[in-house]
Order: sequence, then structure tokens, then C-alpha cells
Amino acid sequence: MNQAVKKERIYYYEQHKVIDTMLDDLHQGLSKPQKALSPKYFYDQTGSQLFDQITELPEYYPTRTEIAILKQHASEFVDLLGKDSILLELGSGSSLKIRILLEALKPKIYVPMDISKEHLIASAQQLAEDYPWLEVHANRVDYSQSWEIPDFGPGRYNAFFPGSSIGNFDPEDACKLLSQVAKLVGNNGGLLIGVDMKKDSQILEQAYNDSAGVTAQFNLNVLNHLKQRLNVKVEPENFQHKAIYNPELGRIEMHLISQQDQTITVDDQSYTLKKGETIHTESSYKYSVDDFHQLVARAGFKPEKVWVDDDQLFSIHYLKVSRS
Repeated sequence: MNQAVKKERIYYYEQHKVIDTMLDDLHQGLSKPQKALSPKYFYDQTGSQLFDQITELPEYYPTRTEIAILKQHASEFVDLLGKDSILLELGSGSSLKIRILLEALKPKIYVPMDISKEHLIASAQQLAEDYPWLEVHANRVDYSQSWEIPDFGPGRYNAFFPGSSIGNFDPEDACKLLSQVAKLVGNNGGLLIGVDMKKDSQILEQAYNDSAGVTAQFNLNVLNHLKQRLNVKVEPENFQHKAIYNPELGRIEMHLISQQDQTITVDDQSYTLKKGETIHTESSYKYSVDDFHQLVARAGFKPEKVWVDDDQLFSIHYLKVSRS
């Protein structure tokens, strides 16, 4: 971990050089029979801004449903997580949800973690300004690599992982990530996590194919991000967004469909796509409560409590580390 850069009550840690793996990831993804891109490359500054817009769309139920659950049960979170803890947040994007917890829990240290440097710093600065008592340790983290947090000494550690972002990992990788979180928070620690639930496929597909086309812009922007960061020749306008629910795997799949025979060039390597061929850009797994409890048990957590909205759209789970 690089040494922290301090600005008043904000500390910033650069754990990875994202460019180091981006090129390899791109070559590997485009070499597969089903071409693929890692969803972590959605989140440049433009992508993060577009995702914030997605969360406000009428079709996109997860954000408003999760916020409603958080507001309704804030006092219960205080009882379970305690005050004056060290609060970690995985995927520090919009600060809407974390503000509910910050105001309820009053943690002594807040540790946001995100892959988007610009979004992470902007969010940290705004929260430090709005909460003068809060000490912020912002960490740029790539969850696909090994990572750690600073040693804050003794105290109770809790993690917050909102937005059903755990669904962007296949179950095996999700288990590995949750195991890492369990190690970070320790034996007395806990995890508050949002999980999107299995439901009617029409509701799911509408959420990822909004009528305003913002999700399509978000999906296509990954190509612009790669062009800006690497020596990549690709024409985003030659692709079309598509999102479908795969009932066998219990996940939404986002794809970019090639609208013509074309070539993507990365440095001196060319990759051909036929018309109709797709690049798989993201999966979003959906879980029943029982399915998710089975997953977290493998990762070293035990379920303590779960909250579900009346329409059975979304769940929030509080998990404790299983003592070995």
C-alpha cells in the first residue's frame, strides 16, 4: 500500500495502478470464445456519473428500495453495529446511503474504498466537509487484486457493501471477496450488505433497459474508457446495448452487440467480431435469502438479521464473522 496523502481530515491511499492490469484484462477478455470485458472498467468519471443517473431512473428499483429499508431500520443498525466503530464502505459511489449510516452510527473513522479515483476523492471531500467530526481514510482498491486497509488499532470494525454490488461477482469470486472482508473486520466485526432478489424477469430486464437509454450509455462508455486509457481502436457507435435475464444462472447479463463485422485493435493485436456477436460486459446475480445465506456461510459469515421490502424486491443482511 502506498503511503497516505493527507489533506486535513482526509487520507488517501493508492493501492493499485489500474493501468497495470487493464491491458492484460483486455487481451484476455477479447481472446475468449465469448468475448468479455471486466465491469470494473465501467467506472471512470463519466461512468460513475452515469451510474448515479441510473440509480434515479423510475425503472431502477434497487436504489430507492435499499434507501427506504436503510431509513426505516436505522435505529436497529445502531443496536447491531454499535457507535464509534471503524466503518468500511466497499464501492464508495453516491454518498446517499452512507449518509444514513454516518448520521446514525457516528463512526470514529470512515474508510471508503472504490476503484474510481476521481469519484472516491470527490465523495470523501464532500463527506468530510459535511461532517466536521468525521475522519476519512479513502482507499483506491481493485477487488480483483489483493488489498488491505491501514491499521487503525483496536476497535470494532464494520463493513457496508450497498447497491447489490456483490451480484457483479460470480458466486466463487463473491465468496472470495466476502472472505477478504471477513478477515478485514475480524472476529468481532460485521457486514451490512444489500442484495437484489430473484423476481419476475420483466421487472429485472426493465431495470437494465431503461427507456431513457442511460444504461445503454453507461454500457457503451466502457469502450470510450478503454480508448482513453490504452492504445485501442474501436468505434462505440458500432455497438448496441442489450440486457437479458438468464434464469438458469439467476443473473442479468449485459452485452454489447456488434452491429456489423468489425475489428477491435489493441496495440498491434486485432480481434474480429461478426455482426450479432456480443461482448459480455457485466453480470448481476440475484439471490433469494436462503441462497445468499448459503453463500456467506462459505465465506466465514453467519447471518444475524435480514430486512426485506414489502414487494420482495431487495434485501439487506447483517452478517457477523463466524468465530473459528
